[in-house]
Amino acid sequence: MSSLRRLPFNGPEGSPAFTPDTNPNGMLARLADQIETRQLETGQAVLTLSRQMLEDEDDLEPKQARFVIMRLAECLADALTVAEMRGERLPVPESQA
Repeated sequence: MSSLRRLPFNGPEGSPAFTPDTNPNGMLARLADQIETRQLETGQAVLTLSRQMLEDEDDLEPKQARFVIMRLAECLADALTVAEMRGERLPVPESQA
């Protein structure tokens, strides 16, 4: 039975996109790995910058605070999706198969 890998982007109709998981070094798998890595790196950068903004002695304006919160929420959603997709690829222990 062939397994599928969910990709970190949706298909043309907006539904999840998949690729066969039989070739982890294939073009789509490498692209997916690069996108996931970039999403996590972006999340780390946004977290660092938002912490710096919050540590600044000047109070954030409401628009600034909203912007920071929106970016953090976007990055958290991406990180949770990456974790979920990677969890889907973990092998099922024999005792649960």
